[in-house]
Amino acid sequence: MEHRGTSTARRRIVVVSASFGAGHDGAAAELSRRLRALGHQVDRHDFVDLVPRRAGARLRGLYRRQLTVLPHSWGWLLALAGAPRLAGAAAALTASADDALLAAIGDASAVVSTYPLASQVLGRLRRQGRLAATAITYLTDLSVHPLWIADGVDVHLALHDDVARQAKVLGATDVRVVAPAVAPAFTELVPADALAAVRARLGLPAAPIALVVAGAWGVGSVERAAQDVAATGLAVPVVACGRNDALRRRLNRSGRVVALGWIDDMATLMRACQVVVQNAGGLSSLEALTAGVPVVTYRCLPGHGATNAEALDRIGWVPWIRRRRDLAAGLRAALDRQDRFTPAAALPESFTHLVAA
Repeated sequence: MEHRGTSTARRRIVVVSASFGAGHDGAAAELSRRLRALGHQVDRHDFVDLVPRRAGARLRGLYRRQLTVLPHSWGWLLALAGAPRLAGAAAALTASADDALLAAIGDASAVVSTYPLASQVLGRLRRQGRLAATAITYLTDLSVHPLWIADGVDVHLALHDDVARQAKVLGATDVRVVAPAVAPAFTELVPADALAAVRARLGLPAAPIALVVAGAWGVGSVERAAQDVAATGLAVPVVACGRNDALRRRLNRSGRVVALGWIDDMATLMRACQVVVQNAGGLSSLEALTAGVPVVTYRCLPGHGATNAEALDRIGWVPWIRRRRDLAAGLRAALDRQDRFTPAAALPESFTHLVAA
């Protein structure tokens, strides 16, 4: 449904993300690519830049520091943010971005948000009659926090029937199930010699590899997770540290872990590994599943990491290994898994015709 030649009118569409890690931006990039493939004009904006007086950048910095230094406090804060009595706090936090976002949207026919606070602004602008464009929220998570659901947003796009159910419980009306927005590189076949070349270039061992991913910032109990994987003797842990250079240096000194910095071709790296160990339930999980690589959750982040882990486990996409003593059995089951599947295969509906129709 991304082919040219469709009779759909060409339109201007705005996609709003937020650079809190890479998951929201990754989904926004793929949605934008699909829309441009249809011939639409697409403008992308970072919600962080739309909040005046660098308040968005400061909020991002606080969020990153919180996940790095006091991750459990993020779980508590996220739970508090979902309480109905604190609904006004989200409005107060985002109100300063109203005019900037409205100006960025301009005469667009539709605007798509991949970030909950941006969705809150869109819903408010629609309720006030200030926004004429169709407002769409693309739910990047498999668990739905109340901040994702904004009264006034026209359509919520969910990645699974269970996600749609959660959204409806929280008040969303028009909810549609769509395939995850994963880049086509994760569906393409990679020749064996290309995988061997990647292993050689990155210095990866010939033994089975467990790719430990921790997002663009490399946050969470990454070191402990890698050491626990190594202790099973089932796979060599290779950690994608993202932009966390301090983590990469510490892990490489341990002698039991291969630690990598920022990786541009994550699709090929994932295929060069036998299992992915993740901690947040975000885009990396969907990318690995789409590439046909089994995934497990282990030592997940508090807050959204735990709620996503529970949701992924419940729908049968990614098992959640909750205890260290269960890690070996969980890894062995993943390494032996034969019925590898992709979420996209189970969710054929295209995103693009919903926003471009």
